Amino acid sequence: MKVSIIGATGYTGGELLRYLLKHPEATIAHCTSQSQVGKPLSLIHPNLAHKMELKNKKEWFLEKCDVKKIAEDSDILFICLPHGEASKIVKEFYPKKIKIIDLSADFRLRSSSLYESWYKTKHPCPDLLKQAVYGLPELYRKQIAKATLVANPGCYATAAILSASPLVKNNWSNPNSLIIDAKSGVSGAGKKLELKYLFTETNENFLAYAVNGHRHSPEIEQELSNLRKDQPKIKITFVPHLLPIHRGILVTLYANLTKKTSLNELWDIYNSFYKNEPFVKVLPQGSFPELKAVQHSNFCQIGVHLEEKTNRAIVIGALDNLGKGASSQAIQNMNLMFGLEETCGLL
Repeated sequence: MKVSIIGATGYTGGELLRYLLKHPEATIAHCTSQSQVGKPLSLIHPNLAHKMELKNKKEWFLEKCDVKKIAEDSDILFICLPHGEASKIVKEFYPKKIKIIDLSADFRLRSSSLYESWYKTKHPCPDLLKQAVYGLPELYRKQIAKATLVANPGCYATAAILSASPLVKNNWSNPNSLIIDAKSGVSGAGKKLELKYLFTETNENFLAYAVNGHRHSPEIEQELSNLRKDQPKIKITFVPHLLPIHRGILVTLYANLTKKTSLNELWDIYNSFYKNEPFVKVLPQGSFPELKAVQHSNFCQIGVHLEEKTNRAIVIGALDNLGKGASSQAIQNMNLMFGLEETCGLL
């Protein structure tokens, strides 16, 4: 299976390389860059230099994006470009009948007008939105397996949707009561030079941001609403925070329940929902996730609590924003698209 990465110099591109280098079925064909053409990959990702040397026996260099050559040499593409730019590349490759996983936001929302209102740019190829499958295996495993174009979910969205889905699917939560308090490491902002993401600004600091609306909100609402066909749409309150760490997301979900229940019953709902999922672990009652347990992995851990005095569920989910929130989830989707064992190269 020949793999190419379009935009291989960022954090998600580097994580993809890390997983692909140990994947038994994957061979890396091309890695492209817009700004670092001709530079060795080992210079951009020095932590992978020795692995690349062992795997390839020679130096790898970043290339320009030659659509014809890459399409001929590749079975699947990973697009690791900013929103707006990614869809332009997808538009060029899609007619080539090559499988594509897009890690940007360009194909996550099913409505082009909703996309344009949140991302403040016109969608370059709205006709392809209906062709894209939302790449959350726990909800769309069968569709992903048949897909040509997969929209890899956002990091916050993955954590929030996995934390809320059992409640929403079983109609246990008030559709307007979901409050999602989320915290992410700085790598979630991507590799860019902005004052607020410099070490001296983030170190020993903790802050909320995008309180007036984060771009992952409509993505979360869309997917949770899809779990409740022909019922009122889910509306959430979502507030993200920036942690002074490199990687990891922890979300705390508060949900008013529609029925009186017990902790045992609530826990059983979650355990039943995820019992066959290889990468989602519902922790024993009284245990809750922490970031150290999921960093550098494709795992999501979930802890469940019932606040009896308010009849409110408190659900805590943790994952790696560069892993299950991005690159390793993309590998999981690739495995499904090629009929491989879902855990291949991820354990």
